[in-house]
Amino acid sequence: MARKGRDVSGWLVIDKPAGPTSTAVVNKVRWALGARKAGHAGTLDPDATGVLAVALGEATKTVPYVTDALKAYAFTVRLGQATNTDDADGELIGTSELRPTDAMIKEALHAFVGEIMQVPPQFSAVKIDGERAYKRARDGEAMEIAARPLWVEELVMTGRPDADHVTLELTCGKGGYVRAIARDLGRALGCLGHVVQLRRVWSGPFEASEGLSLEEVERLAKTPELDAHLLPLETGLADLPELRCTPEGAARLRNGNPGMVLASDVEYGDEAWASYEGQAVAVGVYKAGELHPVRVFNR
Repeated sequence: MARKGRDVSGWLVIDKPAGPTSTAVVNKVRWALGARKAGHAGTLDPDATGVLAVALGEATKTVPYVTDALKAYAFTVRLGQATNTDDADGELIGTSELRPTDAMIKEALHAFVGEIMQVPPQFSAVKIDGERAYKRARDGEAMEIAARPLWVEELVMTGRPDADHVTLELTCGKGGYVRAIARDLGRALGCLGHVVQLRRVWSGPFEASEGLSLEEVERLAKTPELDAHLLPLETGLADLPELRCTPEGAARLRNGNPGMVLASDVEYGDEAWASYEGQAVAVGVYKAGELHPVRVFNR
């Protein structure tokens, strides 16, 4: 059965508070806008705060291009303690009296920049033999989770509130776990560590500082004022080059066929999006003057 609701398309940026799950936030936004379809670009743990970009309608087709983009986090690590979840919600599984100096911490950060291999936390959404790791972890099962590559653009120390805590800022690519960074940094320093506070500052083109609070979403629910906060679906394509297409090209693309686009400096085989009269028509692969569509927007 088709889901009821409006055919509203675009992005609504939320500054997520600590507490609700990312799914709960999406459901709240979908209700407030009366939207038929909604999704988000990158899960935040319940205790984490910051930017959660919610895609509505046709904008959900641009979600992969936002999740693939760089994102930045500000977080605090508690030194001297390890937990089974790698954050403050978990059970204490190790302690250390050792406290590294600021210089030691800054030196250790170098090993976490560039292309690194990261093992996701035991309590994570990674699938192990078809089952989420966190479900197995809740049953007390210890798993071997394979390391996976992660691009870290930058990891810097921003403060040292006291001997037990250090504040950091991370800019990374898709699939990174801040909790794993804290865990591995603590191990590298020989003192153990876990995350006690985490905020996603920005994600691709979206900034937490420009996001609505859930209180604002509830206050403006079902009103034109909330619609006015919607960003166009094209915002989610900010990291891809834009190609303008001819009327004939737009018509072909909308039908799922390769369509002619105007000349540009995009190279053969590059991914790009085509626009006509200011609106995105399709995303696809550029080949010899045409865009071969992968995703088509129906508006």
